[in-house]
Amino acid sequence: MRSIFTLALLSGAMTGLSQAETLDWSEDSTRALKSALDSNTYGTATSVLILHEGQTVFEHYAHETNEETLHNTRSVTKTVTGMVLGAAIEDGAIDTATPAAAYFSDLTPFENPDPRKFEITIEDLLTMSSAMECDDWNQYSNGNEERMYLVEDWNSFFWNLPIRGFPSWRTPPEKAPYGRAFSYCTAGVQMLGEIVERAVGEPFSDYAERRVFAPLQLADFKWSRSGSGQPHLGGGLELSTRALGKLGELQRLNGMAGDDQIFSVEWAAQSISVKAEIPDTPFSYGYLWWLMPYEVDGTEYIAAAMSGNGGNRVFVLPEFGITAVFTNVDYNTPSMHQNASRFFQHEIVARLN
Repeated sequence: MRSIFTLALLSGAMTGLSQAETLDWSEDSTRALKSALDSNTYGTATSVLILHEGQTVFEHYAHETNEETLHNTRSVTKTVTGMVLGAAIEDGAIDTATPAAAYFSDLTPFENPDPRKFEITIEDLLTMSSAMECDDWNQYSNGNEERMYLVEDWNSFFWNLPIRGFPSWRTPPEKAPYGRAFSYCTAGVQMLGEIVERAVGEPFSDYAERRVFAPLQLADFKWSRSGSGQPHLGGGLELSTRALGKLGELQRLNGMAGDDQIFSVEWAAQSISVKAEIPDTPFSYGYLWWLMPYEVDGTEYIAAAMSGNGGNRVFVLPEFGITAVFTNVDYNTPSMHQNASRFFQHEIVARLN
């Protein structure tokens, strides 16, 4: 187990607001968090990285990992896909109002034909609110991701799905907040990556590496791939803890990486603006970002989070200048997301003022 603590932060060696105004952190904080992680208080956490105004406050590795370990943070990949799409928008290649099916004329006619398929926009896919019957949280859904993994052609898998129905006990889009009925759909995110590839005329992985990873100096990563060789854009991208921190910082800094504008300030803002409510949770959803409310001194804020199976999270708190990475390997366990939330509340929120 290894921890790194940057004392320069305690002396105020940072930009922006002073630490006293935003984050109470001390050597005691470091010892307490290290002890909690060593005792598996938050499950099998493999790493934690906390950045404040770009400076490292705390960095810790456990369970045979280190700063070079590539972590499979599962659906955290979805948010990365959204960042790459934001870069394509910055390049003028894509408009979120465009019907997504326009990029897949080679697959027509679709099975289960319905004109509403041609009305699904890129924004619908970004917000998990398309008309397709695709729900990873329902094992009986035609579009459940586990069914997609069984076939080679993921593009056809998505577009051949039926349109979802709304029986009387479910809220249709026209009666839902923000006019969107949320349904968590990995296959739809896969289509977003395919759209980027077709729009820019370059393999998605090459474009992502050139436009997003290279400016952030991310050289070590590993894509999961489909049976046809396409990168899996809804999960499985392996990155180091520090790389995840850089991606979180890219959002916090409104798309800036050094002197490079990877995606626009507007895209950064829209990505973490509420677009849909997530039923039966206190959370909402932006453009492939989870939006999680928290309270400091009686004021409510929203943390933007990349979130993946196992309890993996990258939290971005713009108002407080904080990016925090939490990696965990408790895949498919009942407590995985609760552990990530407890870490956030007890170790981050409790130290804000």
